[in-house]
Amino acid sequence: MASSSDSPPSIFEEFCQLILSLDESIRFVGIATLSGAILAMKFRANLVPLLTQEETASSVKYSVWRMESRRILEEKLGKTLYVVATYEKLKRATIPVGQDGQSVLIISFDKESDVESIIRNKILTTIKPYGTISRHQS
Repeated sequence: MASSSDSPPSIFEEFCQLILSLDESIRFVGIATLSGAILAMKFRANLVPLLTQEETASSVKYSVWRMESRRILEEKLGKTLYVVATYEKLKRATIPVGQDGQSVLIISFDKESDVESIIRNKILTTIKPYGTISRHQS
């Protein structure tokens, strides 16, 4: 997930770092394939994660599965732009990215943050040019 010190960061790690830098309330950014494979993830500096690495991987897979299951209704409802879940300790957004939403961006925020505003005004405007980010780029 994290690049070793002697190799340059992947395009996915750079992308996660870019999203992480958009707002100080962002705790975590991960990007995964629709099969649930984690391409990269970054945590805010000095953050103590609430989940273990294994729990994070499982959580990402469940988020991807839920995002994929929403596609059944997209013909009638339109494409999913993003989904926000609010927990007692944080808020988390799942955003389809890449060509035809072939990857999923998972972002967690501090519980007090204005997630809708951050997503609309910072994240969506930033990721729009990356609409075609794919595994083939590196």
